[in-house]
Amino acid sequence: MRTVRLASPQAPAAFKALGGVAVIARDTWSAIRGREALKVTWNAGPNGDYDSATFAQTLRQTANQPGAVRRNRGDVAAAFEQAAQRLSADYYVPHLSQSPIEPPAATARWEGGKVACWACVQAPQAARRAMAQACGVDEEDVTMHVTWLGGAFGRKSKPDFVVEAALLAREVGQPVKVTWTREDELRHGYYHSVSAQHLEGALDANGRCTAFLHRTVFPPIPSTFKAGLETPSWGELRLGASDNPFAVPNLRLETGNAPAKLRIGWLRSVANVYHAFAIQSFAAELAAAAGRDPKDYLLDLIGPPRLIDPRDEGVEEYDNYGSPLSEYPIDTGRMRKVIDIVAQMAGWGRKLPKGRGLGIAMHRSFVSYVATVVEVEVSEDGQLAIPAVWSAIDAGTVVNRRHVEAQVEGGTLYGLSNALYGEITAEQGAVVQGNFPDWRVMRIHEAPREFTVHIVESDAPPGGVGEPPTPPAAPALTNAIFAASGRRIRRLPIFGTDGRDRLASPTQAS
Repeated sequence: MRTVRLASPQAPAAFKALGGVAVIARDTWSAIRGREALKVTWNAGPNGDYDSATFAQTLRQTANQPGAVRRNRGDVAAAFEQAAQRLSADYYVPHLSQSPIEPPAATARWEGGKVACWACVQAPQAARRAMAQACGVDEEDVTMHVTWLGGAFGRKSKPDFVVEAALLAREVGQPVKVTWTREDELRHGYYHSVSAQHLEGALDANGRCTAFLHRTVFPPIPSTFKAGLETPSWGELRLGASDNPFAVPNLRLETGNAPAKLRIGWLRSVANVYHAFAIQSFAAELAAAAGRDPKDYLLDLIGPPRLIDPRDEGVEEYDNYGSPLSEYPIDTGRMRKVIDIVAQMAGWGRKLPKGRGLGIAMHRSFVSYVATVVEVEVSEDGQLAIPAVWSAIDAGTVVNRRHVEAQVEGGTLYGLSNALYGEITAEQGAVVQGNFPDWRVMRIHEAPREFTVHIVESDAPPGGVGEPPTPPAAPALTNAIFAASGRRIRRLPIFGTDGRDRLASPTQAS
């Protein structure tokens, strides 16, 4: 057994090895025991004072101040002055971990100045490039063998663990397998960005929405690749914010700046997670204020069938997930269709017993359209059950229907699990959660007892399938909780690691 010290990387973090001390042994168990015996004095680093609870307050304060205008239609300020009723709400989504079933692992072997690696990676080209840069060799001298992923959800598109294997194998002169434990993965990963969102709406005397203001604040993913960036990128804003489909006459998107205190990276559906949660939740709040059915009101907000180009309203960059708008337009007719279909599937409008409710949400991402209805049962003491979920997806041309059904089910469960329990917190610069006892995921008895998926027949070009079901899951769930109990959930997770059960009382919901 021996130890090897890896130098701490210079900013930005990118896909570099984190640095620290590696324990080399003949087997994984011995290496873990050897690590436990180490006595290491760590330098806390520039973010050693990071406290996620304090940072959340800072984000909310920023979201409640005027920000940079990124999209504008009409005159929102004038519409608010003339409104018969004004609403505002603040939403919060914490850091999340991808938590792949198999934590990161990689094997590397050097021979004749060339390195070969075997690893579970989502982006082998990026892994190859990162190893070449870290080791100072040409990419032609790096061979990447891709194994089964063992789950990924965005974590394994970032090959820092592969770089570690290559550096260590060269240092010791023998093949090395790097194994991250669950604790390593939860405490030293690339986290889904924390976000605070402030939304305001204006209603006229008939309850029609005349103005919609959305302010979003989150540390941007590009900060992982360029140190010091604090402004949301256009690529992140097109994930459910700058492409808001609502047909209100006055609409405005603003952003605020936020520094990254942890490594930020992609997680299934990325910024769509918090943008969909805020927008679809607020749509239901507007419906309640107007005394309208939330499904009907959502259709009114979306408006008539038409094609949308956000660039017509000041959006400087809109790459439409890398697909041309001419082939993959933002089509509100397809949005309306999945809403109508899923509402019919769920028997929307039927009378439910006390303590039960239906919630609906719709979101377009990765050029596909998904609408979800969740049915919940909330007991008087705040116990939650999810009897059924219905989802309708329009992903254009579909070849393998069973694959699509499985992806819709899995993506929805992923979104529900994060909405119920997902939260990464930090205290004194260190992540608190270390394993599944304190990073809860939805368990099998908590999953919906019934799950029905409808695939829309379409001759449109094929769209995404694995990520689009995740964004509408959380708002559909929290909207259902409101319908069942009158408790409005604006801060996720519902059952927080901060010890607050947001079903315990209406005052703890927001």
